[in-house]
Amino acid sequence: MNKIMAKFSVGQTVCHKTYNYRGVIIDVDATFQGKDKWYERFARSRPSKNQPWYRILVHEAASETYVAEGHLKPDITGDPVNHPEISTFFDGFDEGIYQFNHVMN
Repeated sequence: MNKIMAKFSVGQTVCHKTYNYRGVIIDVDATFQGKDKWYERFARSRPSKNQPWYRILVHEAASETYVAEGHLKPDITGDPVNHPEISTFFDGFDEGIYQFNHVMN
């Protein structure tokens, strides 16, 4: 059995390779967990469903994305992400990594 290992983790900032937006990871799925209808509509490049997928809060926006690992690269800016829901998920930002808020509902 092959175990899929995620390259990125919750709290890490990343950059989309194609669209060049920055964001912070709030959740990781080992494989695609969305609905086929969503995939057909929004995953236009048809990335493999058999790779890690990430929920990301987008910098300077009030939006969230769901992105295949192959479309992401590490964010090298070291800057925090500006998003209205940051405090819902994280307590702080230290050395380029968000500190997970363990008191979530």
